Amino acid sequence: MSGKQPPRAKAEPGVVLPRAIHLIPMDNINGFDVRPGFYDTNGATAIPGGVNFTVHSHGATGVELLLFHREQDQPFAVLPFPDHYRIGNVYSMIVFKLNIEEFEYAYRVDGPCQPEKGLIFDKSRYLLDPYAKAVTGQSAWGKTTPHGQHYKARVVKDDFDWGKLDQPLIPTEDLIIYELHVRGFTKDPSSGVAYPGTFAGLMEKLNYLQELGVNALELMPIFEFDEMLDYREVDGHQLYNYWGYSTVGFFAPNTSYTASTEYNREGNELKNLIRACKQRGIEVYLDVVFNHTAEGNEMGPFFSFKGFDNNIYYLLTPEGHYYNFSGCGNTLNCNHPIVHQMIMDCLRYWVTTYRVDGFRFDLASILGRDEHGAPMVSPPLLQAMAFDPILGDVKLIAEAWDAGGLYQVGTFPAWNRWIEWNGRYRDDMRRYLKGDAGMAQAAALRLAGSWDIYDPAARRNASVNFLTCHDGFTLHDLYTYSRKHNEANGWNNTDGANDNNSWNCGAEGETGDPEINALRARMVRNAFALLMCSRGIPMFLAGDEFGNTQFGNNNAYCQDNITSWLDWSLLEKNRDLFQFFQYMIRFRKEHKVLRRDISGGACGFPDVSFHGVAPWRESFGPQDRYVGVMFAGAERSARPQIVYVASNAYWEELSAALPQLPASMRWEQVVDTWESEQRPRPADGNCFTIGPRSVKVFAAK
Repeated sequence: MSGKQPPRAKAEPGVVLPRAIHLIPMDNINGFDVRPGFYDTNGATAIPGGVNFTVHSHGATGVELLLFHREQDQPFAVLPFPDHYRIGNVYSMIVFKLNIEEFEYAYRVDGPCQPEKGLIFDKSRYLLDPYAKAVTGQSAWGKTTPHGQHYKARVVKDDFDWGKLDQPLIPTEDLIIYELHVRGFTKDPSSGVAYPGTFAGLMEKLNYLQELGVNALELMPIFEFDEMLDYREVDGHQLYNYWGYSTVGFFAPNTSYTASTEYNREGNELKNLIRACKQRGIEVYLDVVFNHTAEGNEMGPFFSFKGFDNNIYYLLTPEGHYYNFSGCGNTLNCNHPIVHQMIMDCLRYWVTTYRVDGFRFDLASILGRDEHGAPMVSPPLLQAMAFDPILGDVKLIAEAWDAGGLYQVGTFPAWNRWIEWNGRYRDDMRRYLKGDAGMAQAAALRLAGSWDIYDPAARRNASVNFLTCHDGFTLHDLYTYSRKHNEANGWNNTDGANDNNSWNCGAEGETGDPEINALRARMVRNAFALLMCSRGIPMFLAGDEFGNTQFGNNNAYCQDNITSWLDWSLLEKNRDLFQFFQYMIRFRKEHKVLRRDISGGACGFPDVSFHGVAPWRESFGPQDRYVGVMFAGAERSARPQIVYVASNAYWEELSAALPQLPASMRWEQVVDTWESEQRPRPADGNCFTIGPRSVKVFAAK
């Protein structure tokens, strides 16, 4: 046996011990002992005695590995991959005697520069590993760093002990999803947490979320992003890429969301949060952005994918320019085999290493476009996600549209696995609630589960019902502003949606008028009551439960301030609203018939039936503003559940009648949004009055 031998090492947790690595002769490159690596293991992986580095490029003619001392701009070592370390388009090398706590790495890639063909290789650029598990160069929020060659990566050990923790595996129909921004949730001092704006700060609020009653958190983007990419000043105020919908690294958690940026510990803080959620029976979903990256178009930065294979990672025109179906400068070529593989590897990584329970895919229709941008009938990527064994228990949630005009709500390729943000639920219910004519029929269908959009036989519980999300008004603002107020964003109020279907209830903005404020509070209760009484999966925006406001800004993507931060002082001020949210969430959980068809009906009633002010109605006319929907069902050996939801979007009080129950049962009024405090009480026979612009709910006893 010839050649110098590296010391043997015991395998550490999460590390695959190389097979007979000590039998392979070593080379020496610039003073470092190296050997060919593991070609099927992308990224940088710690192994006993060294680190395995593997990258691939279809068009490169050469690749160099750059090693840096921590937070240094110039490499202390440059290691070219020898030609015989390349197999196919894969470059792989083991470098021995590297202490992963002491260095960072990047690549330089050489190749042809022919922009008209989409080839823009540039050996002068430092490139971030597309499979980087931890990213450096922009770790502290808002810290200005030189643009261009500042992203580098760290090697991460997967040594987190999950113990015997079980997955919650909550049935889809039982979910109550709460969408939040990790930083904005606790950044304001009113949150009272020790670590504001971080994963640790969010963990301090888990008892609150459990008390509220939600059982799924949908985290806005937590993949590594650089909030400084869009940094600018408007009227003396600093504006950032606050939301984070421009990914820098798909495999790395955002470093600035950690309470401590201690070397290689970013992942553990997020894992502690996810473990704490699961211990409380709360699932964690990630809002993921695979439709574009932070590299933008020709004018954007050049830090990773452009330098490895620009014409593979991005959709390009025949002239080599970037298609922009994302509205953010570029579009990932998701159904190219290389990009397809990276996305699948990424999802599997987050499920196996971070135990994530689900994903919400931003502008998911892009994931179904081919290399020319045309929609595909059976997109390979979406099908792979639906049938992948590792993702078998994972919730897959599509935002079923994109910025290129493709709108697929109800037609998104599903394979009985995908569920969708139901944009039509939001639009139809908003219009109905504010009293628009001709919306009663649509409202009834949305309450019943949108069976006109999703065939119950093929896609039961495919609808994620929502009235508010990060994109648009808060629930408070929905009934405080009739128009958007985005002047602070710096675009002369031209950004953000114009079709909000909002209503200010008689005065634009905050007012001291007690009648208007009472109406606004009732409208918020109406909206949430109907959301909790709709078939499908309810989702609402963090802070809606205590009247959080964005001051009329419906596109607060750049506002890292109280506009986007939750004002927790409102929780005490609006305690009655919080308690109403609690009450409605609890009522939904106690009545399975609101969540799904449990027997096809009960007591001679159908599963779902529509009613006007007089019982039993098949459809509604253009001038109808009263909608009654009754749900009925019974599980084996259990009492029947019958719930009647009465909604009056008219501005006058109405008299109505309930369906006649069997002699052994009676109606009980359990919700009346005319009142802030809910007190269940027996109904006075089958007849009742319902106040203007209010909701009542009755349950059979």
